[in-house]
Amino acid sequence: MLNVIFYFQVHQPFRLRPYSVLDIGQRDDYFDEGLNRAVLRKVAEKCYFPTNRLFLDLIEENEGSFRIAYSISGTAVEQFKRYAPEVLDSFKDLAATGCVEFLGETYYHSLAYLFDQEEFIDQVLMHRRLMEEEFGFSPITFRNTELIYQNSLTDLVWDQSGFKVILAEGADRVLDWRSPLYAYQDYNQNLYVLLKSYSLSDDIAFRFSDRGWVEWPLSVDKFVSWVDKLGLIEKDGKTLFLNLFMDYETFGEHQWAETGIFEFMRALPQAILKAPHMGFAWPSDVIDMVNYRPEALSVPQPVSWADTERDLSAWMENDLQKNALESYYRLLGRIKAQGRTDLLPNARLLSTSDHFYYMSTKYFQDGDVHKYFSPYSTPEQGYLYYLNALADLEERL
Repeated sequence: MLNVIFYFQVHQPFRLRPYSVLDIGQRDDYFDEGLNRAVLRKVAEKCYFPTNRLFLDLIEENEGSFRIAYSISGTAVEQFKRYAPEVLDSFKDLAATGCVEFLGETYYHSLAYLFDQEEFIDQVLMHRRLMEEEFGFSPITFRNTELIYQNSLTDLVWDQSGFKVILAEGADRVLDWRSPLYAYQDYNQNLYVLLKSYSLSDDIAFRFSDRGWVEWPLSVDKFVSWVDKLGLIEKDGKTLFLNLFMDYETFGEHQWAETGIFEFMRALPQAILKAPHMGFAWPSDVIDMVNYRPEALSVPQPVSWADTERDLSAWMENDLQKNALESYYRLLGRIKAQGRTDLLPNARLLSTSDHFYYMSTKYFQDGDVHKYFSPYSTPEQGYLYYLNALADLEERL
């Protein structure tokens, strides 16, 4: 049996406004309310509303056989409540079907795991409470920010009671000769590990509308034929998992409606379900579905799903990023040590990984992606606004 697992990341950062050195000590409204509202409303109209309606229809039409999973950051939920509460309602409608799994992650979509493990645990627990309060779902699958994964992460996640599965990028250097279609376990054999099949995921998320791609246009029949052939690698009847992980904004925002992405997704589930040996599953279904002892996978160095390198360079390659990260976590430690809970909300909003992503000075293909997401004209501009906000926090401390 080949199980297709669709997991979608739903995230929106609080973007900084042009915060100048003259603002330090004068105002603590670091974030661009107008820009954040405009982006959220735009993405809602192009992606969240139409995609949620589509998936709700697909769940009903396929009588629950179509199953999907979401990881929704705390900052996204906060923006839904502030700028578009009907978006949150539409996710609750999906939750009510019983066909959606909600995953655990850091509340602020942060890099805390790499710098402050106590803060990491705090944010994971905050996020779990949020999922319980908003969707009535207590996550047992964990997905770290940007799929950042390595051995030591699994120890921290295992310590938090309830998590049994963790997601990771199926990078070539992790898999070596192995296939991402099998379930694995972490190096201590405490958690099940599911690895993203990045080629087929990226066919939908990135290449779908690329007219220069040799496989364009991507039809449902073509994609299902590729999926069907994947099962040929298994001769012993072991359960396989095709893990298609992508940003939710793939639908309507990164791939516009005019590309046919919605028509593609509308037809895909029935085409998959027609095959007697294929179906859909949640990440947590691996616990009951796996019919073999998964191999333990050791990943001593961190991997992620970002950029062509699939490492940490998207957030901490250059001196701007390194200085901003070191300054931030040093200041956060002081804020917590002095019990300044009044400063924590703004401080934690500054932990979101996107702030450091905007400071990237990469070029070529990855650089274009960074520029697409950044609200700033240059990485240096994003860095200056960020450091000025930190300076104001420090003065208030």
